[in-house]
Amino acid sequence: MNTPQRIIRVAIKTPLNNLFDYLPPASVSGAINPGVRVLVPFGRAQTVGIVVETADSSAIPTDRLRRIVDVLDTSPVLDKDLMTLLAWAAGYYQQTPGEVYAAALPRLLRDGRQIDALQDVWSSTPSGRDIEIEKLRRRAPRQASALSLLLAHPDGADVDLIERAMGDGWRPIVRTLVDKEWAVCEQRRSVPETILGSNIDSAEETPQLTDDQENAVVAVDQSGHQFAAFLLHGVTGSGKTEVYLQLIEKTLQKQQQALVLAPEIGLTPQLVDRFRRRLDVPLAVLHSGLTDSERLNAWRTARCGSARVVVGTRSAVFAPLESPGIVIVDEEHDTSYKQQEGFRYSARDLAVMRARQQGIPVVLGSATPSLESLHNVNQGRYTQLDLRTRAGGASMPSMRLLDMRREPIDGGLSGSLIGAMRQHLQQSGQVLLFLNRRGFAPVWFCPDCTWAAACARCDARMTLHQSAHQLRCHHCGATRSPEPTCPECDGAPQPVGMGTQRIEETIDRLFPDHALARIDRDSTRRRGSMEHMLEEIRHGDRRILIGTQMLTKGHHFPAVTLVGVIDADQGLFGTDPRSSERLAQLLVQVAGRAGRAKHPGEVLIQTQCPEHPLLNTLIHHGYRDFAKAALREREAAGWPPYTALALLRADSEKESLPPRFLNEARHLAGNIAGITILGPAAAPMPRRAGRFRAQLLIQGDRGPLQSFLSRWTPQLSGLNHARRVRWSLDVDPLELF
Repeated sequence: MNTPQRIIRVAIKTPLNNLFDYLPPASVSGAINPGVRVLVPFGRAQTVGIVVETADSSAIPTDRLRRIVDVLDTSPVLDKDLMTLLAWAAGYYQQTPGEVYAAALPRLLRDGRQIDALQDVWSSTPSGRDIEIEKLRRRAPRQASALSLLLAHPDGADVDLIERAMGDGWRPIVRTLVDKEWAVCEQRRSVPETILGSNIDSAEETPQLTDDQENAVVAVDQSGHQFAAFLLHGVTGSGKTEVYLQLIEKTLQKQQQALVLAPEIGLTPQLVDRFRRRLDVPLAVLHSGLTDSERLNAWRTARCGSARVVVGTRSAVFAPLESPGIVIVDEEHDTSYKQQEGFRYSARDLAVMRARQQGIPVVLGSATPSLESLHNVNQGRYTQLDLRTRAGGASMPSMRLLDMRREPIDGGLSGSLIGAMRQHLQQSGQVLLFLNRRGFAPVWFCPDCTWAAACARCDARMTLHQSAHQLRCHHCGATRSPEPTCPECDGAPQPVGMGTQRIEETIDRLFPDHALARIDRDSTRRRGSMEHMLEEIRHGDRRILIGTQMLTKGHHFPAVTLVGVIDADQGLFGTDPRSSERLAQLLVQVAGRAGRAKHPGEVLIQTQCPEHPLLNTLIHHGYRDFAKAALREREAAGWPPYTALALLRADSEKESLPPRFLNEARHLAGNIAGITILGPAAAPMPRRAGRFRAQLLIQGDRGPLQSFLSRWTPQLSGLNHARRVRWSLDVDPLELF
């Protein structure tokens, strides 16, 4: 009698919302555990999948099931806790299992790379260390550069490190060093830059905690070995990072690991540097700016526990930890924690769920907490810890609105702001000018007939980038030269509006004796450029700083005494329910860069609407009062966090198809008690990158909404127009209109 074979259910990265059934390899007699990678036939090719579960039977006849080709791991690459988290995420966000499980693995592991695979690592020999580099440089400069690189990395340099430093063509140079016995190549694990030791040479002293900081550390530490969620609400400059450090130190004393999330790659280096100067343990760094090998190596060190602290951006929430002890989410309000493509998840919310499942505390820190987190405090789900004063005796900056209707204007700057800049610069302060719009001007405009340069593929204006003499679409990336004459009336187009490049031009003219730094996505594209500019700012080499919101997120500039907000009106009249919250957070965050040391700070906000209630609430009462009023408005309107939302989006090259699909989806839903469906409606930008877009908004209490989505979503792929559009479901969307 034949014994029935176990069915292996595998998650494969495809748009299909199901697991795939396989038979085990004929050569494998033992169990294949969940979390193990397998090589499976899929269509006409082979691909790597993750074993999710085993079953006794399949809906497909056994004689039609294909066998797994190979089992790639001897033990699970995703442990039981991560598998539980990912299963929950797939269900909550209504995402395909393959997309979700793939998101938790570095790309090289998704491609089948062995976890413990060895690689070439080069290091200098005693003979190489005796070479006089300067003499070698005169006759063989590239050999000298390669040898200097190896001398600077006594633990060895791998392919990624050498290639990044020397570019293509490095192999013959390094091979020459080996032939001369100045270097040796070994097969071993590299010591990647993504795992860092402490920097005891520049160690900082542990500061005396304020009473609020001490109370926060004690409250979290006393939560013990169990789940508890804390909202650390500290004014800008109140020392939230110091609270994180002391909590991490207590976690390390318990022989546990700490996971720290930061919203942006730009913040990660300064956070890591601060940690290295205080924590005498190895740290791993995980973010999208790493090479594939660096990311895999950091992932390995977190998994085996050799990295005691793991710091990363959004995707680091899936980092494997041998002994997790605490999760910290810095700047928890930041929208960067929400993934907007593919597997649309909130890293902040998954961090809370991961801490809950693993029975450890989670700390969410911000000077401007999200309304969702404040609502969770009000509901008793989170404990709020307040840091109401700045650390080190620094005072909060003064804030003042500048009425641009009554001010003389020069290049986008009011007379009052220019005068204040001169005064602060004369007193050796630094000045930060904030404008959340990159480029030179947002519109290339003809004043004779009102024509404006538009993107041919998007319903959007083209932005002028004057230094490159280009019009660029900031939505699809299209570029073209600016029209020298108006195509409608032969008039002369001109730039209208302000971008960071135009402000830079104004500053060069008004303050030629002061070095400036412009920090936006255009000026920081090259690897390391952001860190280099930040270092120059901290050393005082750049006196005037111009930037977008990249400058507002957690940076500490002790010498900045004046902050000027060039245009506060951009978010005052947005149609999205979250627009006022985002503007308030942005203004408070950028204002918080001023006066963080011994010198008092001043914040000047340029506006055409000085009577606006949002601005006046922030100026006179602060973010806490704004948040209370905003929560009351949300409750009255029935918007999150008092209800839950999901957004079904569809796009196609044909304008008629997205509405047809969405109408089918709405008809499929029918009338469900407690669920409101709005639309279909055109997206805020109906056409983007040549595709027409529309959306359907679903609203309801969280429980009924989840129950509805779990029944409705699997049926969407069977609709008549489902294959003729590209569609996605976004649960808890951050952008609606």
